[in-house]
Formats: sequence, C-alpha cells, structure tokens
Amino acid sequence: MPVYHRLGEIPHKRHTQFRKPDGELYKEQLFGTIGFDGMASLLYHLHPPTAVKHVGESIDVAPKVAVSKNMRALKLKGFEVAPTNDYLESRVPVLVNADCHISLASPKKSLRDYFYKNADADELLFIHRGTGTLRTLVGNIPFEYGDYLVIPRGMIYQIDFDTEDNRLLITESFHPLYTPKRYRNHFGQLLEHSPYCERDYKLPQNLETYDEHGDFIVKVKKQDTLTPYTYASHPFDVVGWDGYNFPYGLSIHDFEPITGRVHQPPPVHQTFETKAFVVCSFVPRKYDYHPLSIPAPYNHSNIDSDEVLYYVAGDFMSRNDIGPGVITLHPGGIPHGPHPGAYERSIGKEQTDELAVMIDTFSPLQVTEQALALDDGKYWSSWIH
Repeated sequence: MPVYHRLGEIPHKRHTQFRKPDGELYKEQLFGTIGFDGMASLLYHLHPPTAVKHVGESIDVAPKVAVSKNMRALKLKGFEVAPTNDYLESRVPVLVNADCHISLASPKKSLRDYFYKNADADELLFIHRGTGTLRTLVGNIPFEYGDYLVIPRGMIYQIDFDTEDNRLLITESFHPLYTPKRYRNHFGQLLEHSPYCERDYKLPQNLETYDEHGDFIVKVKKQDTLTPYTYASHPFDVVGWDGYNFPYGLSIHDFEPITGRVHQPPPVHQTFETKAFVVCSFVPRKYDYHPLSIPAPYNHSNIDSDEVLYYVAGDFMSRNDIGPGVITLHPGGIPHGPHPGAYERSIGKEQTDELAVMIDTFSPLQVTEQALALDDGKYWSSWIH
C-alpha cells in the first residue's frame, strides 16, 4: 500500500519523547512487516500494547481438506452457506493451499464481544451483500456492496454490520498483498494507465481512542489455531499514528475496465497481486470493437495456475446456468472456455454488465469438505453439447 497516511496526534520526530498532558509518556509501537524492510506505521498508545493478563487455550481452525489433488472443474453454490451469528464462525473455507485460503461467510451479527487479529495473513474481504463499518485500532472504514477491504496481517479489528443480510468472499493471503507493480512508478504512485488511482481508496478515518482498563479479549489466529488473549487495556487506545501499513478499501465499481479492438486477456482486469496469486475484477465494460471481434473469451489452458471465479451480479456472458454467489474452479492443466453457444451468441453484442472477482493461484488449490457439500457435482461436464 504505497500511500502515506496519518491520523490523530504524533510528535514532530519519530522515536522521540511524546508525552500526555500529565507528563507520562505515550507508548510508541512500530507496526511493520518483512522484518524492518516492509511497509510500516508508527502508533502511539495510551497504554502498553504488550500487557497480557491471560492466554487462553488454542483451538484448531485448520481447513478440513477433502481433495488434496483436484483435477475436476467445480461449481460451488456459495449462497447455500448458512448464515451464522458469530463473525469468525461464519467463515467457511472452500479452496486452500499454502499461499491462501478462500472462504465464504454470511455473518448475521457484528463483531463486538471480542477483537480479532490475523497474525498469519493479510485479509481481503469482498462485500457482496451488506453495509457497515470496519473498526480498527488505526481508524474506521465504512463499507458497502462491492467494496474490497484490505486488512494487513496483525491488524486488530472489529466489524459492524447494519443488517443481518451479509455475504462476504474472504481471501487470506500468506504473502503481502499489493497493488500490481506494473501500475506503479518507481516512487509507488499509481500511473495514468492504472485502472484505479489513489483517489479511489477508502482510507481509515474517525480514529477511536479508548482510555479503559479491564479484560479485553483479542482472538489471535496463528498457524491454523485461534488463541484468546486477555489484555489489560482497550486495544483501541491509539491517539495518533502515521505511515504506510494500514487497512484500506477500494470499490469494485471504481475499477475502470481496459478494453481493445479484440478480446483482452485476464491480466487487464488485475486489481491486487502477491507473489503466489493475483486478484482480478470483471466489471461492466464495452465489448471489443474490431468489426469481426468475438467478445466471448477464447478457449485457453491455464497450465500454470488454478482459476477461481466468484460471480457477483449481472449477465455472465461466457457461462450458462451461473448466478450470483457461485464459485467456479478451473484447475490448472485443463483447458476451459465459453460454454456451448456462448461463443456464437456474443458476436454483435456491444457491452456486458457482469460483475465478478477472479483469483488465479500459481499453486494448485485443495478442496475442503465444506466445498464438496456446495458442489453441483456435474460442472466439469457442462461443455458437452
């Protein structure tokens, strides 16, 4: 996230004395990644962020893998995931590997009884249904339908939902999640050809600062376990901070499509990247304008990656019998393309109103037990005329 941001009160120079009105020192914390080489922010707390009163028993939250070497195209009916009250318990992992976990969630209640920290992974939340506010120790971000929320690893947060009708696509990345390098200049600024720019970011605002002592539960996820820590002071006690490492939002509706005279390859839709997978946004766009163009994608073999598509809304031009909330998986090594009839009926069409999120992983994905329960069982044969 190569953008500088600051909220609240901070001293003129970093790592110098910064005192409260009563003369006591604020507690400085460097919140960074990749040792001291990655993006970082400096946070100033009312109380030590290290005061742990109790460490509870860890529970195993590792995904239950049913198929470790999958060679079938799958169609998962995501809206069949049942709504669940608790935010963490609502997460249903469906496709996983050593680089990322892809989950579906339908939380009914806000996360208010405890705080959460993912110490393993950056989290990318896509809001399919629902509105609310992401609340963090460095500020709050209101969200709505179509928003991506990028939450860096180690960020303590809660989340408020306005209603009980919420649907999320959650990707946990065990590698740092960045804006694509080809969109940025050597200073980190997004270039003119980028499909979005810094103006589109939803940055943390409304810094909440609590001066409270007590028993505050932070559930920490680490190495596929969830451990409750009891802290002596409220985690949201930051009076000010600045830096580059913080959560932010980006609406899929602000992604500007790149089009051409003939069909453009999927990298033009890229929105985020890691060294192990990419995330792309398919949004309403004009079709190819060569007089002999075929707007439907050509058959292609994703030899080196698994392709995951999460369908959000609209008319999915290249697919038959696909609706919102569905996930398709096209495993690497197997060619795929438009469904029967889609290639021909796309000719002459001028635009599409489809909305979808694509995740391409460079290592094969494993299929969980929960995913098999959502699979229609026949998608792999749906290209037969």
